[in-house]
Amino acid sequence: MTDQKTPRRRSLLKGAAVAAGAMSAPMIASAQAGPISLRFQSTWPAKDIFHEYAGDFAKKVNDMTGGDLKIEVLPAGSVVPAFGLLDAVSKGTLDGGHGVLVYHYGKQNALALWGSGPGFGMDANMLLAWHKYGGGKELLAKVYASIGANVVSFPYAPHPTQPLGWFKKPITKPEDLKGLKYRTVGISIDVFTAMGAAVNALPGGEIVPAMDRGLLDAAEFNNASSDQTLGFADVSKVCMLQSYHQNAEQFEITFNKTKYDGLPDKMRAIISNAVEAASADMSWKAVDRYSKAYGELQKAGVKFYKTPDSILRKQIEAYDVVVAKKSAADPMFKEIVESQKMFAERTVRWELDTVVDRRMAYNSYFGKAAAKPAAKKA
Repeated sequence: MTDQKTPRRRSLLKGAAVAAGAMSAPMIASAQAGPISLRFQSTWPAKDIFHEYAGDFAKKVNDMTGGDLKIEVLPAGSVVPAFGLLDAVSKGTLDGGHGVLVYHYGKQNALALWGSGPGFGMDANMLLAWHKYGGGKELLAKVYASIGANVVSFPYAPHPTQPLGWFKKPITKPEDLKGLKYRTVGISIDVFTAMGAAVNALPGGEIVPAMDRGLLDAAEFNNASSDQTLGFADVSKVCMLQSYHQNAEQFEITFNKTKYDGLPDKMRAIISNAVEAASADMSWKAVDRYSKAYGELQKAGVKFYKTPDSILRKQIEAYDVVVAKKSAADPMFKEIVESQKMFAERTVRWELDTVVDRRMAYNSYFGKAAAKPAAKKA
């Protein structure tokens, strides 16, 4: 007996196969198109650990997307100068970049509030907490919109407290800064100018050559590892530790907004989570690498001194004057300052009351040698 349903069944199967093929066509086309490639530039020399951090972030994204999104990170100057990064990303000359917000100080002074100054007692990790949970993220988007920057910004990776910098001899009082040709960036330009220094803002790769040629008497950059790699110990043997000029700084990853908005939702989610993963990883790597470099610099003859309290107090006084002036001139600057102060008053008090002093435990375990810190009083 002949199965009368067979022709109909075959027809249905054939139709289903055609439909399935049609549905899979976009997926096949997408696969054939290959991965999405993004070209980034950092604001750091290729040899600096900061450029390594930029590469660490890119690798996390590349790995997490299974290669569907590939970020290539070029060192400073490959496409544009370090201080030209924001414009290049905004215009789409670059798809993204890695740097710090204080490098955009000339675009809008308020951008330097993400890292330049005493942070009202907050360290960099607490400032990032303010950014994510205290309103900073929305304020940053507002600042960038006000200057027409076509970017999506991800502040991340809290920096430890930065040194006051490298000098020809120890700095013992605020008056010692008067007349010094000194390198810094951000609001610190105004702070050190108010303290009497002749300030010059230079990107990282240009600092040591300028000191070597006598164009600078002193300079700060960031940390023992970067300072060692960039060659600070070749032009100075005195480093002053602890400062309020950039007590709460972090990195910034930027994407061209048009490019970023055009990415699939899944890739944007991966990027957001990769930022936070890279933030944690950078913090741990910094503890390891900075402490090693600190010891190596001491063995190389560098003398470290603690910045005197009189200079630290003067920094805060000068900062308050600068902030009051800029707040009066710019409502957006004032709004950000007030938001940070509100968050800092609550969170720093909590931290001061709850975090135990670690020096007692350290000295208990490592004895009398630990009671004599490597950083001497100036």
